[in-house]
Amino acid sequence: MVRIIAFLVGGFFSLMLLLALGNTIYLGITEPAAKTAEHEFHKKPEKVDFSFNGPLGKYDRPQLQRGLKVFQEVCAACHSLKLVAFRNFADLGYDEGQVKAIAAAWPTETPSIDPNTGEATTRKSLPIDKIPSPYANEVMARAANNNALPPDLSLITKARHDGSNYVYSLLTGYQAQPAELVKQFPDSKTGKGLHYNPYFANLNIAMNKPLNDGQVTFDDGAPNDVKSMAKDVSAFLTWTAEPKMENRKSGGLATLGFLLFFTVLTYMSYRSIWAGQKD
Repeated sequence: MVRIIAFLVGGFFSLMLLLALGNTIYLGITEPAAKTAEHEFHKKPEKVDFSFNGPLGKYDRPQLQRGLKVFQEVCAACHSLKLVAFRNFADLGYDEGQVKAIAAAWPTETPSIDPNTGEATTRKSLPIDKIPSPYANEVMARAANNNALPPDLSLITKARHDGSNYVYSLLTGYQAQPAELVKQFPDSKTGKGLHYNPYFANLNIAMNKPLNDGQVTFDDGAPNDVKSMAKDVSAFLTWTAEPKMENRKSGGLATLGFLLFFTVLTYMSYRSIWAGQKD
């Protein structure tokens, strides 16, 4: 009797689930979700030919250095790199003296304590310091950015899908809001203090267009148009998120090589052991 009751109860719940699923499918077909501006006008990131793409890809050190300069002169005004220390820049090809100079010239000084008064103060950064935030706290950051909190960019290319391409597309995607969008979705007009960017999730971003042609001058004479600078800083932010990418790739290839060798060796051993055996 207990088994029959349990069977009936299970059957009842299974039937309810099937009915609910069927109703959901029916409504999805007969009453599709209303279209939104985000659904119609949001774009996927452009595919960029980065040097580190693919299993054999490697970082372009001069490009990373240019990206660092773009970050230092443009992005550092609002964003931090809390997980990166100045000494890590030695991996970009800088010597000890250059790293010290970069740290000392950073636009935001490192928070410190006055040893005489105990009051909060700041000092020139040292190679051992992490990249400081341009704001003392979240309230100050929001007050300076239309109540939007500028994210830390240490891991931004891993925090966003297709991160490197996303950062590049976002930086180069600022444009006037299409008239067709406003015509179809009058309530989606870009508000005051916001900027239209089809690569941003809701199409409207609080950050001003950060890059303009000729804004940063490179020592090697590399192009400094918006697209070139966006590519350089996107590569740099990929490095901050994955500084050991090259080691990971080379280690993976070495592992695959070992597995291939071991497979061939195992097969040859198998053939040698069973060569004299008859069926």
